[in-house]
Amino acid sequence: MIRIRSTVPALAAAGAVVLALSAVPAAAQGNDAAFRATTFNLSASGETAIAPDMATITLGVQTEGASAAAALSANGTAMNKVIAALKKAGVAERDIQTSNLNVNPQYVYEQNQPPRLTGYQASNQVTILARDLSKLGQTVDAAASAGANTVSGISFGLQNPQKAEDEARIKAVAALKAKSDLYARATGYKVVRLVSLNEAGGYTPSPQPVPMFAMAKREMADSTAISGGELKVRVEVSATYEAQQ
Repeated sequence: MIRIRSTVPALAAAGAVVLALSAVPAAAQGNDAAFRATTFNLSASGETAIAPDMATITLGVQTEGASAAAALSANGTAMNKVIAALKKAGVAERDIQTSNLNVNPQYVYEQNQPPRLTGYQASNQVTILARDLSKLGQTVDAAASAGANTVSGISFGLQNPQKAEDEARIKAVAALKAKSDLYARATGYKVVRLVSLNEAGGYTPSPQPVPMFAMAKREMADSTAISGGELKVRVEVSATYEAQQ
């Protein structure tokens, strides 16, 4: 977006717009003196592509029992085995966090009959932070072998996004500068100084697909293949430039 401001109202006649500039009386000068000139208000973005170096994945255990207590007891036993397997696979305790725990009654619905309670289902999920992506597939396999039977999502990220952010910032500012020069040439002006610069947002990686699927307990000869792909770190900036003819 470009906005051209002038100290004198534009003159319009017969469909034509004439831009005029005049000196501002000294008595009229104030705190907004920086904006008593023709200015370009522009925005641009910069983007950096980088491979992720961490992932979060949510997995868990579903169990059933005749009572809520029985379902929870079975679930606790199974989840303890899963957590032990995760730790053995190299996941630190601080990187394992319970994210969901619930118990629900299970009913059978038959035509023209009231719902019949058949038991209870307990569900317990943990979200783990994998700091070594080369072992992520093996970690998921270890959890499944220990009793995990659900996986509800996976996402990738950066442990330290600063470098990728700064590269995106440099690209965004370069794009902004190029855009200001283009508008100056197109309007017959020359950019004389940068008045203000604002960043609209920092680390904003492109959206990740989040697969939702269930895992049956199984024997695995090979590690589950999980690909991290590539992240795109995007930074948006806006600026005001002062221009003169």
